[in-house]
Amino acid sequence: MEHLKKLTVLSLEQATVAPYLTYRLAQDGMNVIRLEHPIYGDPNRFIGSNVLDEKRMNSYFLCINSGKKALTLNLAAPEGQDIFKKLLKELDVDIFVTNQLPKNYTKLGIAYDLITAVKPDIIWLGLTGFGPDSNEGAYDPILQARSGLMEMTGEADGDPQVTGIPLPDMGTSEHGYGLLMKALYKRAATGEGTRIDLSMFESTVSWLTVPITLSTSFGATMSRRGNTHEFFSPVSVYKTSNGFVYLACGNDRQWESMVSQDMFLSLAKEEYKKNKGRIDDVINLNRAINDITVQHSSEELIDLFTSITVPISKIKNVNEAIEDPLIAKKILSSTDPKTGTKVTLAPPPNMTPFLEKMNRKLSFPPRFGEQNQEIYGGILGYDEAILADYKEKGVI
Repeated sequence: MEHLKKLTVLSLEQATVAPYLTYRLAQDGMNVIRLEHPIYGDPNRFIGSNVLDEKRMNSYFLCINSGKKALTLNLAAPEGQDIFKKLLKELDVDIFVTNQLPKNYTKLGIAYDLITAVKPDIIWLGLTGFGPDSNEGAYDPILQARSGLMEMTGEADGDPQVTGIPLPDMGTSEHGYGLLMKALYKRAATGEGTRIDLSMFESTVSWLTVPITLSTSFGATMSRRGNTHEFFSPVSVYKTSNGFVYLACGNDRQWESMVSQDMFLSLAKEEYKKNKGRIDDVINLNRAINDITVQHSSEELIDLFTSITVPISKIKNVNEAIEDPLIAKKILSSTDPKTGTKVTLAPPPNMTPFLEKMNRKLSFPPRFGEQNQEIYGGILGYDEAILADYKEKGVI
């Protein structure tokens, strides 16, 4: 994977969908440079607590921007577009990413045809809410509502709920990652670049595999069911004497093992022998199980079900989850050279050779325009007077 370290990514990014995607690319060792407007910047810089006691470096921004560099550039200014073209050439940019609205592509000089006139083999990725022909703003919960995802989430007799993480944002980023790898393969094989238009809406709907097929093909009513499962029982959250566990009994053999234990002998009923019988009486069955589990600790139940190979887990909070031995050794970190603040970061979905080589440490999220001097002055060759003039004019 050493070849990935030779790749340069330029990203006009803000919020989550593009930054999370380029964060994943940074974990491969790619040279990721984020572009921000010199006045407004990324709104996420202002979200969360001011943990470093400085502007534009709030806690929310620190989560998915490690391992990157940052430039400020006003692409609406003619000089800004000149600098942008120079960046494409001088940095030999391989991938360009943006989550700008399509109506701004030409105005900002980032349209695919304008960029390929400068860098013909570039891989161009436009992340939009609803496709390149729509300029509708896309917020993650709106996409959850419109896609049917929110309808599928929550208690059966309760209101629709948003998911605990922003799946439309992060799911689209993951789909984008896969498409970029496919485009890199194509370029390696043919020398040709690629234009990729990825809709967050289409990405989100694509996750609804079972609901779509069963509702449209077979007339099933698909809606939220809380913690239970449409087809298997018992599968749910159960209260214990000191918390909660999630139990997933996926077949009749596992059920037999469960009700052969002294604790659950009262549930060894003929009508529950088959999964269909348990599903048909799922409310009463879950209530009966809960009446039993609440008398025992989570640890006791976990030991019991693990001994009979029926899947179970304590419902952990975030801090407990990252202490799991399988995760603890894959957690990433980033330390601020200025303040010494160490930030713990989520693990990658799959450990990369670059992260292993770096001992799972990434450079600290870049401050606003942190690499302006390094790149504009050092690589592009603009002298101090020109850069000072551009800064005064609001170009950088």
